[in-house]
Parts: sequence; structure tokens; C-alpha cells
Amino acid sequence: MKLYVSPMDAILVEFESDGRVRFDGEDWSVPTLQERRAILYAAQDQFATLRELIEALEQETPASRP
Repeated sequence: MKLYVSPMDAILVEFESDGRVRFDGEDWSVPTLQERRAILYAAQDQFATLRELIEALEQETPASRP
């Protein structure tokens, strides 16, 4: 998994169910409250974008091209 967290200018590459995260080039850590908020914002934003992509691709008839 790779999630760009723009407020931190960091890429989240792994997470564990216990809440620990690992950013690219760093060791495992428990994110601070600010980091957690930044990660959640980035994840929700990416989810919304992916949902739009899924909906566009699932349409039965593709949009006609000019």
C-alpha cells in the first residue's frame, strides 16, 4: 500500500491493526494525533477519488469520444 500524506510530505507504506504505521524510509511508529488526522484526511480523499473511478468504470456504456 502507498498513500501520499500531503500535509506531512510522506508516503505511508504499511500499517498494523494495532495502529502502528510505517512511512517510506522510516521505522514503525505510533502516529501522533496530528499525523493520525493527516493520514485519515489523505485516506478519505483517496477513497473518494477511487470511488469516482470505480463508478465511472462500472458504467455500462462508456462516454463517447470526440
